[in-house]
Amino acid sequence: MRNDSDENRRGVEGERPRPSSPLLPIEARRAGAWCLVALLIAAVLAVGVWLCVELSAAVTPVLLALLGSGLLGPLYRRLVAMKLNRSLAAGLTCAVLVVVVGGAGYIVVSALVDTGDQIISSLRQAAKDLSQHFGAAGTSLDDLASKSKGLVAKFGGTAASGLLTGVSAVGQFLAASALALLLTFFFLRDSDKVVHALNDWAPGSSAPQLERMARRGFHSIEGFMRGTTFIALIDAICITVGLLILRVPGAVGLGALVFVGAYIPYLGAFISGAVAILVALADRGFVIALWALGVVLAVQVLEGHVLQPMIQSRTVKMHPATVLLAITAGASVAGILGMLLSVPLTAAVTGVLHELRVHYAADSDSDSDSDDSGPAASAASS
Repeated sequence: MRNDSDENRRGVEGERPRPSSPLLPIEARRAGAWCLVALLIAAVLAVGVWLCVELSAAVTPVLLALLGSGLLGPLYRRLVAMKLNRSLAAGLTCAVLVVVVGGAGYIVVSALVDTGDQIISSLRQAAKDLSQHFGAAGTSLDDLASKSKGLVAKFGGTAASGLLTGVSAVGQFLAASALALLLTFFFLRDSDKVVHALNDWAPGSSAPQLERMARRGFHSIEGFMRGTTFIALIDAICITVGLLILRVPGAVGLGALVFVGAYIPYLGAFISGAVAILVALADRGFVIALWALGVVLAVQVLEGHVLQPMIQSRTVKMHPATVLLAITAGASVAGILGMLLSVPLTAAVTGVLHELRVHYAADSDSDSDSDDSGPAASAASS
């Protein structure tokens, strides 16, 4: 005997609308979600870069102070370990920073100024020699050398005619340098206070993770600055000695150019080495140019296979494509200063991302261990 309530229930179930199938498959929806996340990240990065450019007067000294702290941070820690007062240790470290950076800058600038005209004339002569064999390529190189000399002369004329503009630029540079030096002092002296403030302001239980990320990023900057400075010094000395043995004119200035170019990985070494080879070609002939090429290649092999694996393999490890993209982005945002600052900042970001990856990998491993132990524990208890 059938029940009327059962028939009514079946009728209601038959009248319910069936759920419609989604317009897009699950793979397309996941791809759209990831694209939305990528767009949000790109928007945040774009806003951050725009703010850094607009506030460059404050951002640039902060970045320079971080680089200075990373360069001489070990000296400060050693002075503190010798029971010196933190303020005194930070002051002595800043004094050493002024001596090192000022001395190196004076040597590099004086070497480039003394031999700059000779290097440019040698480049023009090399361009004329190459134009006889390669046509348009040598002509374009000659034009580049001529324009570089013209730009230098134009800059000098502008600075001489517009004295107020020159004084303003020098004043901005001195103000930024003084602010960077003061920030370096505070970064060194109050580093422990920064760590405590980070632990106090961190939301929830994220303080240890944020501290590890900050330490890893700063450790990457330290490794880049100390390693790159040491490698640049060795490269400059080796190439200068080789060029002096080959009697290439302007060897000291070319060595200074190699030292500065070493802070722009790959691209700087290529440009400075090419300039040295062209100068040797113009003044000493094809055979000496080949010997100069051998010296440059030997130094690059020494750097790539001996110095970098020993000095920077564990602190800064980035793919060359990442470095070149960072240099290009830095040049498009802030010119030469952006090229110099982009690689250490990319190293810091790489270190932070590595710390995040390790953290989430550890969390996933702990979750899987807890899931595996759950059925075993229940079976043992039963």
